[in-house]
Amino acid sequence: MTTQNLLLELFVEELPPKALKALGEAFSHTLAESLRASGLATAQSAVTAFASPRRLGAHISGVRAHADDKPVSQKLMPVAVALDAAGNPTPALLKKLGALGFDAAVVPQLKRQPDGKAEALFLDTVVKGATLADGLQKALDEALTKLPIPKVMQYQLADGWTSVNFVRPAHGLVALHGADLVSIKALGLVSGRETHGHRFEADVDPVVVQDADHYARQLEEQGAVIAGFAARHAEIARQLKVAADREGLVPIHDPALLDEVTALVERPNVLLCQFEEEFLAVPQECLILTMKANQKYFPLLDAAGKLTNKFLIVSNIRPADPSRVVGGNERVVRPRLADAKFFFDQDRKKTLASRVEGLAKVVYHGKLGTQGERVERVRGIARAIGERLGGADLAAQADTAANLAKADLLTDMVGEFPELQGIMGGYYARGDGLGDTIATAIEDHYKPRFAGDELPRNDVGVAVALADKLETLVGLFGIGQLPTGDKDPFALRRHALGVVRMLVERELALDIDALIDTAVKTFGPLIADPAKTVGLVVDFMFDRLAVSLRDQGYAAQEIDAVLSRRSSRVHEVPRALAAVKAFAALPEAASLAAANKRVGNILNKSEGVAGTVPDPARFVEPQEQALFEALRTANGPSTAAFERGDYSASLQALAVLKAPVDAFFDGVMVNAEDPALRANRLALLASLHAAMNRVADLSKLAS
Repeated sequence: MTTQNLLLELFVEELPPKALKALGEAFSHTLAESLRASGLATAQSAVTAFASPRRLGAHISGVRAHADDKPVSQKLMPVAVALDAAGNPTPALLKKLGALGFDAAVVPQLKRQPDGKAEALFLDTVVKGATLADGLQKALDEALTKLPIPKVMQYQLADGWTSVNFVRPAHGLVALHGADLVSIKALGLVSGRETHGHRFEADVDPVVVQDADHYARQLEEQGAVIAGFAARHAEIARQLKVAADREGLVPIHDPALLDEVTALVERPNVLLCQFEEEFLAVPQECLILTMKANQKYFPLLDAAGKLTNKFLIVSNIRPADPSRVVGGNERVVRPRLADAKFFFDQDRKKTLASRVEGLAKVVYHGKLGTQGERVERVRGIARAIGERLGGADLAAQADTAANLAKADLLTDMVGEFPELQGIMGGYYARGDGLGDTIATAIEDHYKPRFAGDELPRNDVGVAVALADKLETLVGLFGIGQLPTGDKDPFALRRHALGVVRMLVERELALDIDALIDTAVKTFGPLIADPAKTVGLVVDFMFDRLAVSLRDQGYAAQEIDAVLSRRSSRVHEVPRALAAVKAFAALPEAASLAAANKRVGNILNKSEGVAGTVPDPARFVEPQEQALFEALRTANGPSTAAFERGDYSASLQALAVLKAPVDAFFDGVMVNAEDPALRANRLALLASLHAAMNRVADLSKLAS
């Protein structure tokens, strides 16, 4: 059957820009999948999504006008129910056939086939394939229902009575199969071939679409609109680079901003603007944020990454003389920058230290007190961490930074731009003469803020960042505010991963159980069950660590082997994983892992029976003596390697045990009738088990 390409477009009022990309992708994907399910499109049908501020659409290649008929075999009922003793149809069968549109004449055509232990009657029919009009109507209805609409609005149709719920009022529907119109309906609209281009710059209105394949070209040439989101995105990126290169500068890299601007314009036109250099005295983070967040501008940076007084705008029009557009945007941005400068100048009139007292009036959490009380807890944890990492000097610096870290929450700049908390604290600390170490720690104490973010840059920052995240985790776990499913309103998973990353990537020799216990103690009576809270937070930390390691590509068995030991020194985990990976590659690994699992099962069933250490004088079988000697020989270098942190060498030293372990299980009955002999053999296995599981639980590697 011949095929043609299909075009569907829904023309609407301006769609929410932050949702446009997802709306366009969902719309085209659901349309294509539904048409494939109806047999009108195939897996090879290419899908091109269209999404602009005023349209959602899709171009799907290789679509049939009519799907193939499909043979269907339908089970009716068991033979014992369908036919009487004489083989005639029962009333139950006739009623079933009648409901399907058949009568008794079809009974001889029914097939008897096994169905479990009995036989059943089956009716073979042919279901006519869907027409494109029916299949596309179903696909469009499904696509509209499944759109990830952030918020639905209700509006009335032209009749003044009928109400419709959709993301925005819809005003046009185009459906073309090749050059042929497909008759469908949606949202009070009937399909046609007319659409609309740019509000002001279209050469033709309406644009009469010639056929499915000319849609995008006609919209661009006649309607002054780049309909495809991806095509518009690429064009904006190209224009930004050309304009920046012309100035020898670099536009700020912000994929989310580029996506949002792509969703705001239909005919992008990048123009160069500038502001007064005096505003560059304000921290560049403030200026960049206000230009991006409020105006959707692209600040320009020099080669060193420093902000310049030039920026790029993406206009939706292309006038012959763009000077009025440029001038208008320069006038608009000036008050924004002036506000930022005013906030910065006002904030510097008070020191950070003078603001700390005000935190006592800011509620942190109804059950956990004020920000002032929280700061005192963070100070206590930070001092303890600083003491363990670098002694009294580091503890004192961590205390100072923790005391001031939240003070910028009370500044005008952070009040206007919450995203700048910590960053502004660093600027104000330098202005107060506190030095770069303290200022950097204040700036970094929220890090890592997201997956892949950089860690704090100095030890003071690490101490305060760990303290801040541990205080949050322990406090909220302590009052029962645990994450559930996909709900994590306090970002506790991110906080836990941040703690894990700092311990592992900075190779901090800190005991995670001790850290959490220290944090719990700072809350005093606010936490009703300290021991339970410690356990919950530790479990949560290891769960996050396991997720992180899986994301990094480590095998599940290897992760399980290392983490099942629950070593509180998590900074050693990467070395242990590398050692387990190297051990697993040895030819002896599978046999030793299986033996280790067997030993563990035996010891678990014989709990309390094994002696403390095996007595060579009690050995009866030569295999016992051989395993004892092999273990004593291997254990020396294995223990020495473990104590110097060479976990790979520690595990590989045990490879020589394969033969004596196999021989032991082949020739020795562990559960001997003599209790003393049994206890001695169990003691030997316990020694073997301890040696093999020093780095990781090798039984987890057994398949």
